[in-house]
Amino acid sequence: MAQEEYDTDVCVVGGGPAGLVLALLMLRSGARVTVVERTRAHHREFRGEILQPGAMALLDQLGVLAGARARGGHEHDRFRLVEGDRVLLEADYRLLPAPYDHLLSIPQAHVLDELLHHCRPFAGFRWLDGRRVGGLVRRDGRVAGVTAAGPAGPCTVRARVVVGADGRYSRVRRLAGIGAGRTEAFDHDVLWFKLAAGGPAGGAPGGEPPRDVRVFRAGGSPVLVYASWPDRIQIGWTLPHQGYREIAGRGLDHVREQLCRAVPPYAHLIREQIRSQRDLSLLDVFSSRAERWADDGLVLIGDAAHTHSPIGAQGINLAVQDAVVLHPVLTAALAAGDTGAARLSAFEERRAPDITAVMRLQTLQSKAMLSQGALATRVRPRLARVLRHTPLYRKVLHRIAYGNPSIRISDGADQADERVNPCRRSSTAPRP
Repeated sequence: MAQEEYDTDVCVVGGGPAGLVLALLMLRSGARVTVVERTRAHHREFRGEILQPGAMALLDQLGVLAGARARGGHEHDRFRLVEGDRVLLEADYRLLPAPYDHLLSIPQAHVLDELLHHCRPFAGFRWLDGRRVGGLVRRDGRVAGVTAAGPAGPCTVRARVVVGADGRYSRVRRLAGIGAGRTEAFDHDVLWFKLAAGGPAGGAPGGEPPRDVRVFRAGGSPVLVYASWPDRIQIGWTLPHQGYREIAGRGLDHVREQLCRAVPPYAHLIREQIRSQRDLSLLDVFSSRAERWADDGLVLIGDAAHTHSPIGAQGINLAVQDAVVLHPVLTAALAAGDTGAARLSAFEERRAPDITAVMRLQTLQSKAMLSQGALATRVRPRLARVLRHTPLYRKVLHRIAYGNPSIRISDGADQADERVNPCRRSSTAPRP
């Protein structure tokens, strides 16, 4: 099979939220963009489904939120940590200003399909799915593209800059010889599964799905539960790191009964629907920060640059914000004809304080979920009720919901065409 060859300005490896948001922004700035994605049609299973208000606001600015929501999703008003019939901690998103006064549970495929829909009309866009990157193209000691292969055959994509947006186990990062910087700050794993609701996503038959994202405290193993579109319940069981092996070794019946005790409202569905280990997937929870985010001709974003715990549902929020922060850095670098590491490192310099703040906040959230004793179960709920009526409560809530609220899509994106590439301006491409 003949090798295909392509030339582009930006080669994005990974068609997730970070990669496709960046692709759309760069296309709007006049760059040619090729996205290389190893799966086809977003048919793989995604666990991250919660959009925080910060991500919703940016996706709305891009013009893609309404279309993604029209494909289906559920709004959630509050995040609650509960034990039995007691609420230990609560984050009430209804206190935030409309229209982003809620969490949004939406299949990640809906967001990605809508982003792809907005990218396709641009003449400079190329989508190469079903292609797995196998190597980096280097020229004069710098990254100058990638090689990839798949059912459609091998290909080479030559690019002025390569963006590694290929996740926590980034192949691009590994090929570039950049260390992942993994730490075991979160000493637990999460067992994920979905249940068919039997009612509207866990609500009463004929009623509305629950509007809370809940964490059930069950000893030292909290369980995350929320309604998932269209009529599913997403459940994540937090376990001590590498502790699932011992539990699973006692058989599936034992696993089921442990889950039933952890989330009694869903015990009947668990017994009916968890039929084999294939119904469950284990997420290795860790945090990491790559030893550097840029090389000559290469930059990392999203989980490829920094990986986080699922606590607090920050994954998509961080991915979208990364793309928005990188966009003006990359636009200026292309316009100047300088995509060296020194210039691209401006992205890490601007983003690093935000990532450090999120990691610190997730550590505190993890301790709140896992802590035991009288302080956690008796004193803290009373303090939380008092705190709710103070400015500090809204400040913390705003930080969880928005991250860095100063991140905005560059106003100059539509005027950047001639600065990025004056010879290849795509005047026929519609502006989303």
